Amino acid sequence: MEIFGGFMVMMSIIGFFLAVIWLIMPFVVFAIKGKQDRTLEVMERIEKRLGEVEARLAVLRQVDRPVAAEHAPPVPDATTQGEGRPDDAPASPTLA
Repeated sequence: MEIFGGFMVMMSIIGFFLAVIWLIMPFVVFAIKGKQDRTLEVMERIEKRLGEVEARLAVLRQVDRPVAAEHAPPVPDATTQGEGRPDDAPASPTLA
C-alpha cells in the first residue's frame, strides 16, 4: 500500500504541473500569436514602402541617366591611378 500511496503522490504532483501548464499555455500561445500578427503587419508596411522607394529610384535613374552621362567626370585609366603614391601603398583598397 505504501507503494500505491507514493505513486499517487507522484501522480498528483505531475498532474498539478500539467494542469498549470494546460491553463497557462493558451495565454502564452495567444500572446505570441498577437505579437506575430502585429510584426507581420509592420513587415507588410515596410515592404510596401520599400517597393515605393525602389519604384521612385528606378524612375529617377531613368530620368537622370542622360543628364548624368553628359556631366560625368572622366574615369581615370589604370595607368594613372597610382601616380603620386609611394611604391609600397596599393593604388586602391582591396576587399578580402
